[in-house]
Amino acid sequence: MKDVIKKEKLFKHPINVVWNAISNGAELSTWFIKADFKPEAGYQYTFTSDKDDCVPITGEVKSANPYTLVYTWIVEGTKVETTVSWRLETVAEGTKLYLEHSGISTYEGENAIAMFESFNGGWDNCINQLLSYLKENVHAA
Repeated sequence: MKDVIKKEKLFKHPINVVWNAISNGAELSTWFIKADFKPEAGYQYTFTSDKDDCVPITGEVKSANPYTLVYTWIVEGTKVETTVSWRLETVAEGTKLYLEHSGISTYEGENAIAMFESFNGGWDNCINQLLSYLKENVHAA
């Protein structure tokens, strides 16, 4: 059973623009999911959605250093705590994003496989939504 989802994406945007999009609650609420979120260690956040197939996600921000954001991820109705990490790096073309979601194998049995598949597809969608948001709001490819 795989335990870690890893994603990488290059954005043709300055690092501060990408950082704000992934760490500012108002911006997250625009492109990702309604977020009561602050990039402050110890902050207890909540992500909520009006979609029928989405349940709230809660957790705690573990660290929010410049261009690295780590928080726990708990899907409502489960007692499993996983970890989401975002890391940004300035590169010649713009900003490289590294996303890692770990601890998924702590779900029990077949549920771990289902959650891994769900999260894996969900993060692909999330990164595509982030790209669209940045294109529309910053007008860069």
